[in-house]
Amino acid sequence: MEHQILIDSTVAGAEGYVRLLRQVIPQALAAQGVDFPCEVDVLLTDEGGIQAINRAQRGMDRPTDVLSFPAFSLTPGALPGPETADPATGLVPLGDMVICLDRVKAQGEEYGHGPEREAAYLAVHSVLHLLGYDHVDEGPDKARMREREEAILAILGLSR
Repeated sequence: MEHQILIDSTVAGAEGYVRLLRQVIPQALAAQGVDFPCEVDVLLTDEGGIQAINRAQRGMDRPTDVLSFPAFSLTPGALPGPETADPATGLVPLGDMVICLDRVKAQGEEYGHGPEREAAYLAVHSVLHLLGYDHVDEGPDKARMREREEAILAILGLSR
């Protein structure tokens, strides 16, 4: 399966994260049954960059670790159909994710598992959002999302 993972960075020294995400995102998609070519756009930025996007897109004037902007309104387990593919590329555009590398480093240290696992976790988390998962409260939706995150990270060899 040839997905197109487009990654841009506003932060110097992001090359290792770019390589990691080019591996993690397709594996997360495969774990969710995405068996069609799709496109995911990723922006790696710093706290100021993600705060500006959060403010402009969500009206929240604060930095965060990851933002996800799905192209489709899906429910967990549902996938977009082939008719959603871009006729010019044949790719289904799943959406955009923005990852804050300042938070990746800080949270990787805080949680004791390092920045690589944190970046992988945030990418998996965002892929699930692009595929309709959400966690607005502490209920069953959040539990289902956490279960999928841990299962995918285990497939990647990045269990806690």
